[in-house]
Amino acid sequence: QVQLVESGGGLVQTGGSLRLSCAASGRTFMRYTMGWFRQAPGKEREFVGAISWGGSSTTYADSVKGRFTISRESGKNTNYLQMNSLKPEDTAVYYCGAAGQRWPAQTAGTYADWGQGTQVTVSS
Repeated sequence: QVQLVESGGGLVQTGGSLRLSCAASGRTFMRYTMGWFRQAPGKEREFVGAISWGGSSTTYADSVKGRFTISRESGKNTNYLQMNSLKPEDTAVYYCGAAGQRWPAQTAGTYADWGQGTQVTVSS
């Protein structure tokens, strides 16, 4: 089991940027695909992006391609979601998940461990 803690959410204006962090502890971090999902009120949890266990591959939802970037820092057991050019429709609770060595891990059911989530609000 992997314990995950997200941070970095907040309120930002349209066009602004935020960087979310996901700190992992527990089993070996480097062996896990790490993903980001988001959930807006009344909607299902949706895939945002993921990074492979070695960090060599990333995949993103079409809605965030070119605006969001995922990276990971193995020495700190942390991965990051850099969000640029934010839009009001990006408003949601953002969750970090760990999916073993599965790839591309674009569905929520692939993930066994989740963080508590961090709120991102983009004002128009």
